[in-house]
Amino acid sequence: MHWSPFWIPDGKPLSAAQFIESLYGQLPELFKDEDELRAIWSKPDTRKRLLQGLEEKGFGGEQLAEVSKMIDAEDSDLFDVLAYIAFTLVPRSRADRVESRKDHIFSKYSSKEQQFLAFVLDHYVALGVSELDQEKLPGFIELKYHSMSDAVAELGSVGGIREVFVGFQEQLYASRA
Repeated sequence: MHWSPFWIPDGKPLSAAQFIESLYGQLPELFKDEDELRAIWSKPDTRKRLLQGLEEKGFGGEQLAEVSKMIDAEDSDLFDVLAYIAFTLVPRSRADRVESRKDHIFSKYSSKEQQFLAFVLDHYVALGVSELDQEKLPGFIELKYHSMSDAVAELGSVGGIREVFVGFQEQLYASRA
């Protein structure tokens, strides 16, 4: 039997077309329209819950990565993969998303915060949406500033740093209009 990267929770293998059709059928249970998907995706905690919900339904990260390849969206955010399947929106690359939103994002932050966000955005473009998880924040601080105390001296309070990290994501996923 030919190995398939797609299966339903009971372990039955699916063709790629069946998998996408099944995913399309499940998405309305998770978000009703593009605005709701953007609202969910733009916050790390609700994005994580959506991804967990997808995984519980048999649509895990490995399978979604395969779908990304199928639709020629390997450099796109998973948001774009879901938006393509649910609403036939043309996927855009992470680099394009950052480039088109960077000025708007940076207009809301100080130059030191912009430097930190540029560092985070570079990781997002290179490695994907998982880089925007809140669990990544301590690692970014250590990589960029070497210690929390140096980061606080540069950027302000720990709570403020977290607000910047979470807050900019809403602008990153804002509608193109």
